[in-house]
Amino acid sequence: MGSIYHIIPREEWEAAVPGPYQPASLAAEGFIHCSTRSQVLGTANAIFAGRPGLLLLEIDEARVASEIIYEDCYESGQRFPHIYGPLDPAAVIRIHDFPCGPDGLFTLDGF
Repeated sequence: MGSIYHIIPREEWEAAVPGPYQPASLAAEGFIHCSTRSQVLGTANAIFAGRPGLLLLEIDEARVASEIIYEDCYESGQRFPHIYGPLDPAAVIRIHDFPCGPDGLFTLDGF
């Protein structure tokens, strides 16, 4: 087990702590969307390009009480980690500021 990542607006995370974190996707789809480190940039640039005020939560899979399932829900050929239940903030081992660059795109420089 290792780390998985979740992109979230700062104000949403601050409102969720002390937790548990239960985003709209949990109610609507039944899970919290996450990415592996190699998937983060694709997700960020496809969904959040140009959006300011984001954080990148680094989550220790071993600390997540809810079930984590890796699945390809969108026929992309990639299996993304999904957390099927609330996320206890204690499972978050690092919180990174995640600003986009002047071009609106994200990088993992400094991570």
